[in-house]
Amino acid sequence: QVQLVESGGGLVQAGGSLRLSCAASGRSFSSYSMGWFRQAPGKEREFVGNIWRTGGPTGYANSVKGRFTISRDNAKSTVSLQMNSLKAEDTAVYYCAATTRHYLGSVYLGPYDYWGQGTQVTVSS
Repeated sequence: QVQLVESGGGLVQAGGSLRLSCAASGRSFSSYSMGWFRQAPGKEREFVGNIWRTGGPTGYANSVKGRFTISRDNAKSTVSLQMNSLKAEDTAVYYCAATTRHYLGSVYLGPYDYWGQGTQVTVSS
């Protein structure tokens, strides 16, 4: 089992950048592929991106491709989401998630087995 804790959320102006982190504890972090999701008020949770257990490949939702980058440091048991050129529509609670499931291709929408508690990102226009 793994426990996930997100951090780094906050308030940022449109066009700005923010970096989210997700710290994992428990079983070997390198056993898990990681995903980022977000949920805006009144909307369903949506996929943002994912990264394979070894650090690549990565997959992204079309809405964030070219603006967001996922990376991981298995030695530190962390995964990061670098968000650039932020837009008001990026406002949401962001969650990291983990899975040991195998998948083909670069994009993996789920299911994920473990979830963090989320961190709020607010982009002001």
